[in-house]
Amino acid sequence: MLRFWNKRLKNKVFTENLEFDKEIIEIQKEIKDKIKKHFAGSLAIRMVDSGSCNACEAECNALSNPYYDLERLGIHFVASPRHADVMLVSGVMTMNMYHHVWDCYNQMPSPKWVIALGDCMKDLGEFEKTYAIKGNDLKIDYFIPGCPPEPKEIIKGILEFLKTL
Repeated sequence: MLRFWNKRLKNKVFTENLEFDKEIIEIQKEIKDKIKKHFAGSLAIRMVDSGSCNACEAECNALSNPYYDLERLGIHFVASPRHADVMLVSGVMTMNMYHHVWDCYNQMPSPKWVIALGDCMKDLGEFEKTYAIKGNDLKIDYFIPGCPPEPKEIIKGILEFLKTL
């Protein structure tokens, strides 16, 4: 292990992206200001998987790590739709999940917004002609593209959504 770190320090190979670090600080500052203005300092998001490959969920899990740290900005993922301001939906709408997604949506207090995460929600991707797909009839307020979108793209998407309010 020591050989590994000595080699890294000698070759000066770092995994930091200093350009993105500056950009993310500006984005985080702007998100924090928008959340304070529109949501009294705290934005609650209910993540719903409506039949995805779980790649979008893995990228959302990265938003909780110390590098991105959405909690510090006032963005919280909640377990109950009754506590949520926004529903973040990923994946295609399968027959099995259709009613559960609508139950979640109906349990959210008004005003409520839906953000679609990933390309599957927009055009069904590879699953377009599958018998198990119901299709989406939710009113999508904002769409974050990508397959899967990277954490920085999700953060930028949340900021763009906040700008539309």
